[in-house]
Amino acid sequence: MVAERPTGPSFTPEEAFDALYAYAAPALVHQTYLLTGRRRLSREAVEHAFHYAWQHWPEVAVDRDPAGWVRATAYEYALSPWHRLRRVHRHPDAPPTEAGRRALLAALLELPPPYRRTVLLYDGLGLDLPDTAAETEASTPAAANRLLHARTVIGQRVPELAHPDALHRRLGALASEAPTATLADARTVRTRSERHARLWTRTALAVTAALIGVTAFTAATAPTQYLPVHAPGETVSGVPMRGGSPKLTPRDRELQKMLGDQPHHGPERLIPDAQ
Repeated sequence: MVAERPTGPSFTPEEAFDALYAYAAPALVHQTYLLTGRRRLSREAVEHAFHYAWQHWPEVAVDRDPAGWVRATAYEYALSPWHRLRRVHRHPDAPPTEAGRRALLAALLELPPPYRRTVLLYDGLGLDLPDTAAETEASTPAAANRLLHARTVIGQRVPELAHPDALHRRLGALASEAPTATLADARTVRTRSERHARLWTRTALAVTAALIGVTAFTAATAPTQYLPVHAPGETVSGVPMRGGSPKLTPRDRELQKMLGDQPHHGPERLIPDAQ
């Protein structure tokens, strides 16, 4: 299901973004809740997706399905495993009070995230299989296998939804319900996005300046040539330490004394002339 693009020759970027936000944001909050079981996380995911969309608006504005572009970003954020490390998102919200809705949501949350997303796109939103595969970054056969597995699991948990038509009707009605979440207005979302972008730009500039400063300081203080470090001498068994005269053995002393007592023995040509 491809949404009509709210852009046109008479729309400014702000007006086009606001129209897309009003059209897609409320439904996206409800859909991400079905994916996560967490209302606060669903609102956070949708706001993040529209922040990202406004920062990349030239790309989003020319996309054939701007609502699908934002939906994919919101789903990716909502299903990120890093949220499990955050205490506020560690556990799902209290389940719905209505038995059928509670059983279907529990069955959905038992599925691995890619299977959950596939069945919501295909049976909940009515996308065809190639579009579902493309949005979930899977091949068409892989998306079909995920869909069949998800339907089997849901049918086992909720027997009245074992038939694909029954699941399609129930999940489609649930996904199209009017959301009750209160969202910030589009102008506030755009302002927050711009503020967030400026903050990241300043942070990147500060980090870059710090790296340049550290590099310059290192270049100015580093030695210009290699200065080898001489290790202190150590005694090695059988090898005398370098530096100074070696210690003479008794045999060496005997030979030294003999050479000193008889210095002129030998051929005369080797005796220096005293004159």
